[in-house]
Amino acid sequence: MTITRIDRGPRMSEAVIHGDTIYLAGQIGAPGESVTAQTKAVLAEIDALLERTGSSRNHMLMAQIWLADMNDFAEMNAVWDAWIADAEAPARATGEAKLASPDYKVEIIITAAKAK
Repeated sequence: MTITRIDRGPRMSEAVIHGDTIYLAGQIGAPGESVTAQTKAVLAEIDALLERTGSSRNHMLMAQIWLADMNDFAEMNAVWDAWIADAEAPARATGEAKLASPDYKVEIIITAAKAK
């Protein structure tokens, strides 16, 4: 089976397609911005990557959301809920983690199916 890598770099690829499954790398927003701004930026990047890989919000299988601080859960969810309102919601997990820099507040990882 073919494996396709999108925006491949020395450390990682932004997306990997294996069969009909798409794996997105963790997406982050601009460092230092609010949770709302970072979440909006992350979701816009996810939309763009899903489109590039032949998928969409309606074909997401799993979302893993990492917050630097679980106190930001409601703020992130306000953006997520508006974004997912017109789509099929994926399975989802949210946890708190120390992210790559203290300036990052949210990181989202998506697994999706190709649209047929």
